[in-house]
Amino acid sequence: MTVDARKIRLVMQLRRAGVTDTAVLGVIERIPREAFLPPAFLDRAYEDVALPIGEGQTISQPLVVAQMTQALELNDRHKVLEIGTGSGYQGAVLSRLCRRVYTIERHRPLLREAERRFADLNLHNVTTRHGDGMRGWPEQAPFDRIIVTAAASGDVPRDLADQLAVGGIMVIPLAADRRDQSVYRIRRTAAGLEREELWPVRFVPLLPEAVPEPLERVRVQ
Repeated sequence: MTVDARKIRLVMQLRRAGVTDTAVLGVIERIPREAFLPPAFLDRAYEDVALPIGEGQTISQPLVVAQMTQALELNDRHKVLEIGTGSGYQGAVLSRLCRRVYTIERHRPLLREAERRFADLNLHNVTTRHGDGMRGWPEQAPFDRIIVTAAASGDVPRDLADQLAVGGIMVIPLAADRRDQSVYRIRRTAAGLEREELWPVRFVPLLPEAVPEPLERVRVQ
């Protein structure tokens, strides 16, 4: 089966699963998911599965990417904060649907790879940072939309909630425990935060602090 045929099959699977936003489906079809995978998994690029990308992280399955993107209700005027750059795939999808993406990753090796991919695909409206995603990006706040691609324990991190604009939407997995996670859509109104539970999911946990790079070993002669 050709790559184009695999893409079409995937898009049809997403439609059947309830992804109805044609703009989201069009971007999923156009973004080359194989560009965000390690070489060992290239032949699985258009399967609807999560795949390992290193540092104990995964690229989300296309259905989850499409559902979370659809839940954001994006337009081309929005400024979006992404927590958890990972491979860069979700950020690339967002970049085709909004004005600007600010994305934070705690693992610098993953961020370097994602930055290279953004450059290769000429995605010039994506700005990256190595840091603690739970702190958000206060210098660029408020954000019209926030998407978190790791599961927060218990409740929405306060710094992220504070950086969501009035009228804005956050899509975030929340975990009652390691096995009980659901994606929520959070809307900020003048009166506070409104929460809507969307669907169960399984994500890696949202953790504080950037992961430091290991010190280079110096050979003593």
